[in-house]
Amino acid sequence: MSILELKNVTKSFGEGTARTDVLKGIDLSVAEGEFVVLLGFSGTGKTTLINMLAGIDTPTTGEALFKGAPIAGPGPERGVIFQSYSLMPWLTVTGNVQLAVDTVFPKLSKGERAEKAAHYVNMVGLSHAATRRPAELSGGMRQRVNVARALAMNPEVLLLDEPLSALDALTRANLADEIEAIWDAEKKTCVLITNDVDEAIVLADRIIALNPDGTLGREFTVDIPRPRDRTAMNTHDGFKQLRAEVTRTLMDVGIEAKVEGSKILPDVTPIHGVPTAVADAQKGLIENRFLDFSQLHKVYPTPKGPLTVVEDFDLKLDKGEFISLIGHSGCGKSTVLTMAAGLNEISKGAIKLDGRHVEGADPERAVVFQSPSLFPWLTARENCAIGVDRVYPRASRAEKQDVVDYYLERVGLADAMDKPAASLSNGMKQRVGIARAFALSPKLLLLDEPFGMLDSLTRWELQEVLMEVWSRTKVTAICVTHDVDEAILLADRVVMMTNGPRATIGKITKVDLPRPRTRKALLAHPDYYAYRQEVLDFLEEYEHGAKPKPKPAASAIAAE
Repeated sequence: MSILELKNVTKSFGEGTARTDVLKGIDLSVAEGEFVVLLGFSGTGKTTLINMLAGIDTPTTGEALFKGAPIAGPGPERGVIFQSYSLMPWLTVTGNVQLAVDTVFPKLSKGERAEKAAHYVNMVGLSHAATRRPAELSGGMRQRVNVARALAMNPEVLLLDEPLSALDALTRANLADEIEAIWDAEKKTCVLITNDVDEAIVLADRIIALNPDGTLGREFTVDIPRPRDRTAMNTHDGFKQLRAEVTRTLMDVGIEAKVEGSKILPDVTPIHGVPTAVADAQKGLIENRFLDFSQLHKVYPTPKGPLTVVEDFDLKLDKGEFISLIGHSGCGKSTVLTMAAGLNEISKGAIKLDGRHVEGADPERAVVFQSPSLFPWLTARENCAIGVDRVYPRASRAEKQDVVDYYLERVGLADAMDKPAASLSNGMKQRVGIARAFALSPKLLLLDEPFGMLDSLTRWELQEVLMEVWSRTKVTAICVTHDVDEAILLADRVVMMTNGPRATIGKITKVDLPRPRTRKALLAHPDYYAYRQEVLDFLEEYEHGAKPKPKPAASAIAAE
């Protein structure tokens, strides 16, 4: 029996020539007790669709039905969990949940309402934090309160609008597992919006892709037995096949063909502050150990004494090599990167690039941060041009402009070069950041979780952009990431760091997969999941702040 239905639903905003059709001809039926996941890129109308199921919005044409009756507005039978927490900051964890209970169950006694609130606080594992206020909670804990509050209303249907997207990867995975356990125990009907394929497969009975034009796309039935263990699924043939099919579908409908630009990169030589005599002496010599981290340490003074964040980080990169640096939060990945950028003082040891010690910031080392730090009043072109004058002092103005325009075209911004940064989406801003880094023609490209603020599917798109541009330049690069698939996709070697403090290199895996790489091709490669398992095993060993004994061979491997 269908508990939720959308019948030939269209949703439009604006009038006349300004009218935009967000959803078109949507026919959706959700069975009682079913877990349905809607999967799609940003801007495909996912949130608009779930808002109509929640009664927060109404269709322009067509019908939204709950148990066969038109949905006239929000109701307690349909609990909604949003991406943002929306908690009352002055109330405790229990107080926020109690608010929902008091509203929906006013006829229960005070004691019964308190017992019900405590039951749901305990269900999401927050009994120990029941008296804390939202400001004292982590992002994951706040979202647990949100889940408990929705469940406390005893809804027949749970509508989840990207509830995990603002959380780090580990917290996101743990909370997704909790939602599945609650769904199974409470026998709720669930509709989840997400942009994460793995999350969709772990949770769903059925996955429905949304097309960029606002129509429903391909539907997938998930027949993998429950409960679904994330680590075990890495070796499950059904999981791998479904993952590849869903990925192919989304990339085919959502990621356009690479932009073929009109600009040709001019033959201009960057100047990076190296004296002519030194440059001449180095010609043809520095290929191996082009970048050399030697016994690197970072120590911070604290009131309780020196705190060693990174110790004995020892790594050698050849010219043109791409390294992924991965590990749990707090393991010093970004600290190593900022020392390589010259933005963070080295406590002990040394970093050499192209035979010279790294001292202070320099455009020879370009950095792409998680937030691209653009000047909002400047256009994409003007932001990208920053630093180009210094790097190409002998080039003509036209040649410098061609460099900027070439890389903006390569990252897919040919039609947005003259738009101010303030008007660009987060994904477009990060494209400008990538183009700006490549326009400096750096000796070393440093990427500090460059896609960390973006949804999963936009990440895919920009990973493809990054690989395409990198394949043309072969610049030596290091990318800090917490995403296992991203690490393998980009890198020649994946460098795994132990937990901090005193974090160091725990393991290095050489990724012997063919280039140029695409996500679709790698998912079909017979060795891909073996590399993935190797990294997952390492991260699982160090999960939850564990400090396993270091492997005897780790330092020897790192010194190769």
